[in-house]
Amino acid sequence: MIETAVIAFTTLFATIGPIDVAAMFAALTSRHPAQLRRSMAIRGVLVASGILLLFALSGGTLLSHLGISLAALRTAGGILLLLIGIDMVFARTSGGVSTTEDEEEEATTKQDIAVFPLATPLLAGPGAMGAVILLMANAEGSLPRQTIVIAMLLAVMALSFLMMMGAGQIQRVLGVTGMHVVGRIFGVLLSALAVQFLFDGIAASGLLAGG
Repeated sequence: MIETAVIAFTTLFATIGPIDVAAMFAALTSRHPAQLRRSMAIRGVLVASGILLLFALSGGTLLSHLGISLAALRTAGGILLLLIGIDMVFARTSGGVSTTEDEEEEATTKQDIAVFPLATPLLAGPGAMGAVILLMANAEGSLPRQTIVIAMLLAVMALSFLMMMGAGQIQRVLGVTGMHVVGRIFGVLLSALAVQFLFDGIAASGLLAGG
């Protein structure tokens, strides 16, 4: 159970990226009053949590209707998470866990960023959606393990909210270099987990059975 919790927390922390979200939130709301910033952060976290919970609870059904096997999901998820992990290690922005340049430009003109770009794609981006489906699929058949995955998801979302509220202080304490160091550490861990998902997917597919 502890292993499930650690893997789920690490994967979701890396793909949701609370530190990067907090930095972006601080930049986009620098001219907003504290009460409005708090309101937008709460609504953004609630909407993003709803989106990710929807994918967590219905992802398996969606995959079965599409005819996608767990082995294929593990392999594809491993590739996606590996790409995100590599970007994190090299401190590069990724469309899987952050906004694109066009999305950032549109966001700067919005007064209320709670739904876009905060809830999605910053918090509930493609990487996080894929990760939560993959984690729930790996825990399939075990209600306690699936409960742990959901608990870790909610924990990361709560942590994201706290970081958004203290974004200014976090930036002052860690600085740009410190934030990149934290991101690189989780990037290395995510890359290792991604490769393991990839190995598991290939092994479960039976492609190497005759080798």
